Amino acid sequence: MARTSVESAEPPLRARVYYDFASTLCYVAHRVFADLEPDLAALGVELEWQPLDLSELLGWPRGVVVDEARLSNASRVAAEFGIAVRPLPVWPDSREALAAALALGRGPRGEAFRERVFAAAFEERVDLDAPGVVARCARDLGLAFDARELEDACATLELGARRASEEGVTGLPTIMLDTFPFPGVQSRQTTLLVLERWARRSRAAKLVG
Repeated sequence: MARTSVESAEPPLRARVYYDFASTLCYVAHRVFADLEPDLAALGVELEWQPLDLSELLGWPRGVVVDEARLSNASRVAAEFGIAVRPLPVWPDSREALAAALALGRGPRGEAFRERVFAAAFEERVDLDAPGVVARCARDLGLAFDARELEDACATLELGARRASEEGVTGLPTIMLDTFPFPGVQSRQTTLLVLERWARRSRAAKLVG
């Protein structure tokens, strides 16, 4: 698909990506979107990863065995993208990890922490909700949190689930294109086509405004 690069002087458009460390599909998206970074840069688009507690959003119970249909779907999607991963058979309580990601924000520290936690959960098969796991992931990166930071982030996490629900988010991962939710992990061609159209329309709207 032919595209023209956006002038470097023009600020990038930012699209929020909702994710949960407990979700196998979010892990797949984390890997797929990393491979798309050069294409996104050419479009002048940056993804802002936003932690979201899917259990809070949809009322899913924590710590229960995931049903076979969901496991099979996650395996199928991962295989389509050539990503070798075994879906988590039990849905973990990811709130502490999500709160820590919120506390770190969207800069390099947050990006490094997101990578570390996804790798721990889906490559090292570490239980995210086991005591000390989140703190250990942070220490691996030379990071630390105090109790107050995590407490505040947990409150923000709850508010985020309400906001996402109001935005029409019904699953993860979801890219928010202004007020339009673009859910799931789509093909490379589809993802870039949707983002290209969104970017073009967003820039055109700014010129008119």
